Amino acid sequence: MKPAPRKLPPGVQTRVIAARVLDAVLHRGRSLKAELAQALPALPDPRDRALVEAICFAVLRQPARFEAALSAWMSKPLGYRDGELKALLFAGLAQLDPLKLPAHAALASTVDAARAIGRTHQAGMVNALLRRAQREGIAQIEAHAHWPKWLRDRIAADWPQDEAAILDASVAEPPMWLRVNRRRTTPAQYLQRLHDAGIAARLDDAAGDAVRLDTPVAVAALPGFAEGEASVQDASAQLVVDALSPAAGARVLDACVAPGGKAAHVLERDATVRLSAIDIDAQRLDRVRENLSRLKLGGSIQLAAVDAAQTAAWWDGVPFDAVLLDAPCSATGIVRRQPDVLQHRRESDLDSLTATQARLLDALWTTVAPGAVLLYATCSILKAENEAQVEAFLARTPDAVAEPLDERFGRVAGAGRQRLPGEGGFDGFYYARLRKRPA
Repeated sequence: MKPAPRKLPPGVQTRVIAARVLDAVLHRGRSLKAELAQALPALPDPRDRALVEAICFAVLRQPARFEAALSAWMSKPLGYRDGELKALLFAGLAQLDPLKLPAHAALASTVDAARAIGRTHQAGMVNALLRRAQREGIAQIEAHAHWPKWLRDRIAADWPQDEAAILDASVAEPPMWLRVNRRRTTPAQYLQRLHDAGIAARLDDAAGDAVRLDTPVAVAALPGFAEGEASVQDASAQLVVDALSPAAGARVLDACVAPGGKAAHVLERDATVRLSAIDIDAQRLDRVRENLSRLKLGGSIQLAAVDAAQTAAWWDGVPFDAVLLDAPCSATGIVRRQPDVLQHRRESDLDSLTATQARLLDALWTTVAPGAVLLYATCSILKAENEAQVEAFLARTPDAVAEPLDERFGRVAGAGRQRLPGEGGFDGFYYARLRKRPA
């Protein structure tokens, strides 16, 4: 993605960057997370970075709505080479509704951004379209119109009583959850620090280390964040460590560690755990190291870039007391946090994903000590990746038995538990605790 010009006024630069991120995601199949990671460092002010993120998420949560508005108002649709301009128009519309930014500033900065991306001859059109949106409003359409039919059909088949709630929760803005580092403080103490800083928040009974903010804030505003007192992590992801529940001093494997939140949580809970963590992507391990360094946990873990399924290449033959497989999945439980999932995921991807999950389960099971536990988790809500996957594994693995998890982990779903998006404010997540029978 081309960097935004450095000397643009901040308000214009934020719109240019938002348009370029959206163009990359909507029209070139790029990852929103990766594009934001590349683009945001150009903005030194955290308020500008937050605005870019807000614009991008607002557009990607309901792109069909903005597409419909442009189609209704333009006599001729924009062409293939107008992707960046179209993304800028989407960004302009999103500023008016749903973000409801001050109209004058939104219009002026977006029109100037059109000039900045080399569309001076179309700046008048941008101005006219945004002023029309300001006068008439942007028509509401079905909030889920941009969802692919195959995925809606799957959700309807898997969760017929919950389909509407799942779709509604998946287009809503999620709450901001923090995980408190027990090595540094307690949730109650950190909650008080937040209140002292004027940040409204509350504890949650289901996730013992979690604090939920009433309104999201920039991490720079969080007390003690730079010193490792807290991390941003959804409560559903925090429950993974509760489900794994390794014993003191246990030898633990995190088989798909990046970006490292769950591994860090294991170490925050118990300094005596001997943790090995692997990931197939060497570059993503850099992010793990950064997180562990901020949390002052870097010396407590062994990291390696390997394919977890190729055990002969990395395993020393000494079995683990607990194995965490947070498996690659469709991410259909976290669409509200990664709305570009709907842009990129294809139904054909599921065959590949379920095959990978099965391959990892079978390979990692050989590393589990007799009597020990493997926790299978995904951020998916699709039964093919969750309860059907685990049922198939149990059927072909005589020495594996599922252990019950309590209602904190959601509703019963086969041999595991499923949380659906928005339940209790949590992301969608699946958990299955599998124990190897003693020899």
